[in-house]
Amino acid sequence: MHVLITGASGYIGRAVTHRLLDDGHAVTAMVRRHDPVLPAAAGQWLVPDIGALPADSTQRLQAVQVVIHCAARVHVLRETLAAPLDAFRKVNVDATLALAELAAAAGVRRFVFLSTIGVHGSDSHAGAFRHDDTPRPQSPYALSKLEAEQALDALAGRSAMQTIHVRPPLVYGRDAPGNFALLRRAVASGLPLPLGALHHARSFVSLENLVDLLAHLVVWPGHASGAYLVSDGKDLSTADFIRAIAHAMGKRTLLLPVPMPALSALAALLGRSDQIRKMAVPLTLDTAHIRSTLAWSPRWTVQESLERALSATQASTDGPGSDADQSRA
Repeated sequence: MHVLITGASGYIGRAVTHRLLDDGHAVTAMVRRHDPVLPAAAGQWLVPDIGALPADSTQRLQAVQVVIHCAARVHVLRETLAAPLDAFRKVNVDATLALAELAAAAGVRRFVFLSTIGVHGSDSHAGAFRHDDTPRPQSPYALSKLEAEQALDALAGRSAMQTIHVRPPLVYGRDAPGNFALLRRAVASGLPLPLGALHHARSFVSLENLVDLLAHLVVWPGHASGAYLVSDGKDLSTADFIRAIAHAMGKRTLLLPVPMPALSALAALLGRSDQIRKMAVPLTLDTAHIRSTLAWSPRWTVQESLERALSATQASTDGPGSDADQSRA
């Protein structure tokens, strides 16, 4: 296959690029500027502004069978724009649809859209999210992703191109940014952590399992349009996830069961309210649909993924992160 990967310089896009090249596919990496870290075998397509695609885009897309669309304006902790939804829509909806329409016109077979579990809401108190639940996005970022999904579905209805939406929860892995980096640094510090009362179950997905799914979608022979929820297949509380991180790092960690009101007040003082809020609520996924429809299941368990992710970073636990959208939950 010839695959176009947008956002190929990002955390997820770069990993997908490596995997598909290893699988023997031809890869075109759409990037805003030349990326010397990407493999030489990936042809780089420089698009400084994905909202203003070059005139030769249709010609380039005619050689492509599958698009994996990772590029996005991502969730940010400290939003400075007065109207962030407009900014999210410009990139995540308008630019996505413009690229997809050109892809459909050029004969691209499948358009894989990296969405977010946030389209279902910020917590699963009513039960594990299913792919066909009524969406209830709670943030401008998640709303823009849902609107992009809806626009892509409409495009699929009037073209031959399949559109697939992958909705992951928090993505973790080697050098992952966001909440995973925060937890990794906290464990590495060796200090007691006031997170022992975070007992609600949550779903996670490792970078390797997510990339494995995306690689599977490149070659899946069936008709796969629609939304798919992905996870590692085992739910853990935040406290248990921290313990698993510590085990993978060969560390001992003491978790103090600080009550939520006190923990929330402490988080507010430290400017970490958003992170703690996300860690404190249940967020679980029912992935039966992806297993039965796509014949895919995660290759690595949570503990295996953590050991693979952290074994090379134990000596440098404060290494650089990445510019990708890891905070998808």
